[in-house]
Amino acid sequence: MTVTPESSALLLIDFQARLMPAIHEGERAIAAACRLARVAQLLGVPVLATEQNPAGLGANVAEVAALAGRTLAKQYFDATRETAWPSFLPESRRDVVVAGCEAHVCVLQTVMGLRRLGHDVRLVRDCVGSRRQANRDAALERAAAYGAELVTSEMVVFEWLATSGHPRFKDALQLVK
Repeated sequence: MTVTPESSALLLIDFQARLMPAIHEGERAIAAACRLARVAQLLGVPVLATEQNPAGLGANVAEVAALAGRTLAKQYFDATRETAWPSFLPESRRDVVVAGCEAHVCVLQTVMGLRRLGHDVRLVRDCVGSRRQANRDAALERAAAYGAELVTSEMVVFEWLATSGHPRFKDALQLVK
């Protein structure tokens, strides 16, 4: 089923400055997630972020922090287990597009939590990372088996746009390039 801007939220999980240098191809994941977040903003899709134990791991990288409309500090690896979660994700947003780190810990557990809560989840494979590529790959496989749809950032962008006649098509295209 196609994802629309009206039904979507973009969730950026734990792109924390202290963690990212250890992430395999972390800069690539940050860049792709930021491009996707800019398009989300352009199309009115809420951009939400999480930070795992920010007292210990610090804040999200500046680029991600600047793009997030709201950020949830969490202790649970699965963000949906936090008491603030129900008021964090807008109720009308049943489709959650997920990016973040580490894929096999917080991303995977949050994807599983979102699925348990009945959300449709798109896990953006070019916007996730782990310290080891094998862990990232295993997380993608498990998330897919759990019902998450594996997509790329460009797939999401063009589904949100739906047509080259979209009034923001050219602006979005400039961000993707």
